[in-house]
Amino acid sequence: MEDRLRVTGTVALPRAELQWKFSRSGGPGGQSVNTADSKAELRFDLVNSTAIPDYLKARALDRLGDRLIEGSLVIVASEQRSQLQNRRAAEARLVNLLADALAPPAAPRRPTKIPRGAIQARLRNKKARADIKKSRRDRGE
Repeated sequence: MEDRLRVTGTVALPRAELQWKFSRSGGPGGQSVNTADSKAELRFDLVNSTAIPDYLKARALDRLGDRLIEGSLVIVASEQRSQLQNRRAAEARLVNLLADALAPPAAPRRPTKIPRGAIQARLRNKKARADIKKSRRDRGE
């Protein structure tokens, strides 16, 4: 397994900064079910991380502020029956969250002007429709 978790082209997290905790998954089951610690909880201390440059860290803290618990990003995965699959799912979610949080802001939308041809076509159609209705009205008298 690689010793770094690639988030973007320039940012990779050392696996030493990831803290894991495992427990039994909840949910329904029968005899001898959920005896393995398959639920994976991944904790990444975003505030104290040395792998992310300060300007990107500030952007991520701003975007992920409501998801942080004491400065850490916590991800829980318990969908799979295997601990290894849950670990991979948690890592994938962490990568997606951080990649979105570190992405540069979208360029502001520049309002576009309605083309003159479109305005003229709309007015022509409106006039034609008005003429049709007017001709129906005149015929009734």
